[in-house]
Parts: sequence; C-alpha cells; structure tokens
Amino acid sequence: MSTAKLVLGGKEHELPVVTGSEGEVGIDIASLRNATSAITLDPGYGNTGSCRSAVTFIDGEKGILRYRGYPIEELAEKATFEEICHLLVYGELPNRKELARFKEGLAKHSIVHEGLRKILETYPRATHPMAILSSMICSMSAFYPWETEEDEQNNALLLMTKMKSIAAFTYKQAKGEPWIYPRTDLGYASDFLQMMFTVPNRPYAITPVQERALDLLLVLHGDHEQNCSTSTVRMVGSSQANLFASISAGVCALWGPLHGGANEEVIHMLQHIHDEHGDYRKTIAMAKDKKSGFRLMGFGHRVYKNFDPRAKIIKKAADDLLAEMGVKDPLLSIAKDLEEAALQDEYFLERKLYPNVDFYSGIIYRALGIPMNMFTVLFAMGRLPGWIAHWMEMRKESGGRIHRPRQIYTGQTQRRVPALDERK
Repeated sequence: MSTAKLVLGGKEHELPVVTGSEGEVGIDIASLRNATSAITLDPGYGNTGSCRSAVTFIDGEKGILRYRGYPIEELAEKATFEEICHLLVYGELPNRKELARFKEGLAKHSIVHEGLRKILETYPRATHPMAILSSMICSMSAFYPWETEEDEQNNALLLMTKMKSIAAFTYKQAKGEPWIYPRTDLGYASDFLQMMFTVPNRPYAITPVQERALDLLLVLHGDHEQNCSTSTVRMVGSSQANLFASISAGVCALWGPLHGGANEEVIHMLQHIHDEHGDYRKTIAMAKDKKSGFRLMGFGHRVYKNFDPRAKIIKKAADDLLAEMGVKDPLLSIAKDLEEAALQDEYFLERKLYPNVDFYSGIIYRALGIPMNMFTVLFAMGRLPGWIAHWMEMRKESGGRIHRPRQIYTGQTQRRVPALDERK
C-alpha cells in the first residue's frame, strides 16, 4: 500500500493513500490526531473526503457526472425519473418487470396519511413550501415505523411517492384550492403536474413535452455527490437518526440560496435585468467589480471547473419546451445574452465561471407555471433518491461511527471568573 509522508515538529509520519475506482487519490488521516495531536484545517471541507461512496462520480475538471457508472447525458436521454430512483436507491437500472413492480409500489403508497393531512392544513397560506416540506417529512416518523431494516426499505419507497403528494398539496393549500389526489395511471412527473394544476371541472392537459421537461429536471437533480444537503443527510444519519429525520435535515440544507435556492435567485436576477431595460452588460460589469458585492447567480460551481454537463441538457430542454408551448419568455432571451457575453469575457473564462444547473432550470419551471417559491421543492423531489441512497450507504458502511469534525479554537485562553462587582 502506498503512503504519504508528513513531517511535523521534525518527526516523519506515514499516512495511507487510498485510491478510488476512477483513480481519485485520498490521504487517509484517520490516525493523524492519535499520532501527532494535530488535525487538518479545511474550511468548507473543499478538500476533505468524508466517506467512500459508490453512488455518484464527478470529475469537475472534465465536466463528468455519472450515476453508478452511467453518464448523465445517456441517462437524461434514455431513462425516466422512476428508473433513476431505482438506480440510485437499489443500485441498478430496473428491467421491465422490476420497473413495473417499482411503479406499482409508488402508486400504492401515494396517498398521504389522514393525520399528516391534518397537520398540513394547520400551516398559514403564506408559509414557505420548504418549511412545510421539511416538517412534514420529519412528522412521518410519527406515522410510520422505522425500527427495523425492513422498515427502512419500506420508508424509502414511502418517501419517494408521498413527497410529490405533499409538495402538490402544499401548493394547493397556499392557493386555497381543493387538493387533487394522485392518479395511478400517470408517471411521476405528470402525476405531480396534474395534482398541482387540476381544478374541479377543469382537467389539466399535460403534453409529452411538458412531462418530459419536468421529468428531465428531476433526473438531472437525482444526485450530486457530497454536496451540502447530501452531507447533511449523512451527518444526521450517522447519529442513527431515522430516515425521515435525516431527509428533513437535508431539505433544510437545500433551502439556502447558495444551494437549492440558487435557481430562484437566478430568476430574480434575470427579472431585475429585464426591469432595467435588459441591460445585461451592466450586470456583467457589476459581477467583475469586487467592490459591488454583486454575485452573478447561476455561474460557477464548487466542483465543476468546466461546463456543468447538466446545464447543456437543460438549456436545450428549455428551448424545446418554450417552442412547443409557444411561450416567448423575455428572461430566456436575457439568459442567453448573458451567457454568451460571459463566455466571451476573459474574466469569466480565466476563473472558469460557466453556467451551472440552476441557470436555465428556473425558466423551465416558469414555463410550466410553477411559482418561484416551489422551485426548491422541485429540486428536493429530484434529489430525494440520492439522499436516500447515501443514507442507506452510510448506515451499511460507517461502522456506527458518528460524524464529529474537529476545530481550531481561536477564543480566549483560560481566565479567572471575576466577582460580579469586579466586572466592567
């Protein structure tokens, strides 16, 4: 086994080197503190491998994303979201018989428990959907058993199917419209759309292009390695918290504007440019000015130093959807102009700031009629199978070790507690 050498305080220490199946190299520092009393410092964990995982591979330099070995470009072309759920959670793409059985299971458990319905009805209409989604998922712990391994397998299926019902019911609650129940004859994406937009005496017509556009976004959001929300799910789960509690925490982590909320921020940015008479060049200049405090949303990625492969797929899907629907969204034109200008600017090229998955996804959601405060909910629906896959993997392979990062303390050294009258 190869090793790396660390010299600290004049002493040499050997640390094991771990190599992944794609040639990734990591230095195993698990024994570092015991051997030296030192730790590594890595704010944001950008260079820290927290686990070994077989779920997703990313090569940010080459713009590669694969779910369990399958390139995202091929999955986006050939697989539905139901197939992606099976692949991520159970490890393989389903055959025809397995897919039929999996869809049957999704349909069977799609009705939300009456007790959960009553909880959902108590939220004020103005409540952000992510707050409701997180608390409703955590509340499932009270309604479904989770003590055994069989319970865990059942709850994975329960979560995947009930999440879309909860999300759609949340939208209906905010609108003050009657809830529409799921249909067993529709696919995952089309069933969600009909629950969102069907109103009494006015059925919602879903075209194949609309269904495919939403299904594609869910596929592309399926998993993305050790991002903020996935790492949160793993960390919470390492305490042996149940699946519902762990996924609820992941939803909260996804909510932030630097993570799942970024596509909403992109729309705000594009709308602001539109309100400023479409002057995207001013936005480019602001992004390059460090003193402006402005950040160009939808560009750059913590992992990718090349094009986000998902962004290329979504851009084409946005074009196809808007053309099929006959929609002329001025924000799409602004987005394309902004992208073209940025990709010709040395500032962005030198820093490898390319469009990411969030840049065009919001435009698709807008075209489908989904309100902005639901964008991150859709992201959570897509990311759910990845979260479940990582939670299950962590439970099997962690050896019961709870996640517990260290820190470098920078506060006061030991001091005497003064009497009350001595305090300034």
